[in-house]
Amino acid sequence: MFRTISIIALVVTFSGIGLHSTAGSLKGERERRKVNILKGLVYLVTLLFLEQRLSLLGKLKKLAYLLALLCFLVLAVTGFYPALVLGRRICGYLLMLHVTFGGVFAVCLVFLALTWAYRYRFTAEDWPWLRNVIGRQPRGKFLPEGCEAARKTAFWLIVLGALPLMLSVVLSMSVLFGTAGQHLCADTHRYSALGFALAAVVHTYLTVRGEASR
Repeated sequence: MFRTISIIALVVTFSGIGLHSTAGSLKGERERRKVNILKGLVYLVTLLFLEQRLSLLGKLKKLAYLLALLCFLVLAVTGFYPALVLGRRICGYLLMLHVTFGGVFAVCLVFLALTWAYRYRFTAEDWPWLRNVIGRQPRGKFLPEGCEAARKTAFWLIVLGALPLMLSVVLSMSVLFGTAGQHLCADTHRYSALGFALAAVVHTYLTVRGEASR
């Protein structure tokens, strides 16, 4: 069941990203699209470097983000590869890698959530987009004008999704739960990881697209 749901969710998410990118490209000119793609690629490369103008806190956030990104990739491979490709639960060396990088990822995630919370707060400028999404006004709902508000939404979905993701691991180690409780925690962790990964992918896409459109 988890394998099927994961594949469907991944296909829908990446298809939605493709449609959103196409919609934004059709709205602009061809030359502008080439420039945006180039700027997006440059932005991805610059993520690997520390800018001189950054403050100490800015450098720490950049390093924490890069470390969290590395851990996320390792956790995604070690966590989803057994379930989606092999059709079994994680075990052996993959489990050891998953647990090791999971602890580092949790620390980086908490640090980034605390330091980025103010940056990703909702303001009055985000209200029209949120009203369109919640209400029945489809105009401009998914077009690039709402990227910033959508990126904020994805960020808070990541933060909220991290709570059951980490708590399920901690609670599964408690002696208060029996075998059934541990299975429930494991399933909670798997589905929380899926939702977290999808939100992280969307947030990354919107971040790169937002930087490219500037």
